[in-house]
Amino acid sequence: MREDSYKLENRNVANLTPLLAPATLLDRLPLDASAAAGVAATRALIADIIAGRDRRFMVITGPCSIHDVIAAREYLGRLVPLAATLADRLLVVMRVYFEKPRTTVGWKGLINDPRLDDSFDIESGLVLARRFLLELAAVGMPAATEALDPIVPQYLGDLISWYAIGARTTESQTHREMASGLSAPCGFKNGTDGAVAVALQAIEAARSPHHFLGIDGHGRTAIVHTRGNPDVHVILRGGRTPNYDADAVAGCLGALAGAGLPAALMIDCSHGNSGKDPARQPAVARTAVAQRRGGQRGLIGIMLESHLEWGNQALTRDLDALRYGVSITDACMDWDTTAELLREIHAALG
Repeated sequence: MREDSYKLENRNVANLTPLLAPATLLDRLPLDASAAAGVAATRALIADIIAGRDRRFMVITGPCSIHDVIAAREYLGRLVPLAATLADRLLVVMRVYFEKPRTTVGWKGLINDPRLDDSFDIESGLVLARRFLLELAAVGMPAATEALDPIVPQYLGDLISWYAIGARTTESQTHREMASGLSAPCGFKNGTDGAVAVALQAIEAARSPHHFLGIDGHGRTAIVHTRGNPDVHVILRGGRTPNYDADAVAGCLGALAGAGLPAALMIDCSHGNSGKDPARQPAVARTAVAQRRGGQRGLIGIMLESHLEWGNQALTRDLDALRYGVSITDACMDWDTTAELLREIHAALG
């Protein structure tokens, strides 16, 4: 039998498409010095909030995932002036999620499929994502995103002020190692079943040095040596039952302190804590704020899923039929509800 009759590599790989190197994209779409200073300053503020040095309350708000940059730009335009009026008590950070983890299959986000048509033009997705993040940096709006693919931070990491590691990946060694090298603060969500122990283990791992395979700025395979990320915290997102009540918060903070870890957590007002019902997000937020007002300083902030319009819609092949400003992933609160809630939180924390 001929040697070439055996195909031992890439048996299930249809094709390999070269991708531009991170340094090439950063050269093409650079971050100017003024905007870079703003990103650095916001990262430092968030680190101070996690450590309790800054008493402001952090609010992560924005679409479940960005699928239409035009609508996201309008949301940004509304959020910037509102955030400025609330800045004495709230640090508002825009949720800018470009990657969508899936339980089985489905649209994986703007980077993976920017045209929403299964063309998977990832290079165009990276360009589109970086352009939009540069818009945020230019107007001084800090960006929050989920770290899902371990290569993507090489392309976008200089523009991110805060990361989340999702419930599906908190247990992943790859993501714990990646978080140890991220240049921005990072929150770990509890497991999808509600287990908090995995998040504590993830925090301990992320605070430690690691050595793993990755790529450098020129796209070459490299061994990554990290120092560990000191600015990490828990995100309570619910599970089989919600976990935003006072007992759950106190229990998690106690477990963190007992493990010698930073006693800081954030509450995700969506997902398991709201049953993915956007109408319940304000009630979760109010409960969190009441605990903060009651002296629970370890509760550092909340996450909201919010868009221009209420609810969500299915992604169909007829893209012209999509409603403007409506999420194609998780259901979101509309802008008016969000703005009213943020003003209410600001007043409550006065």
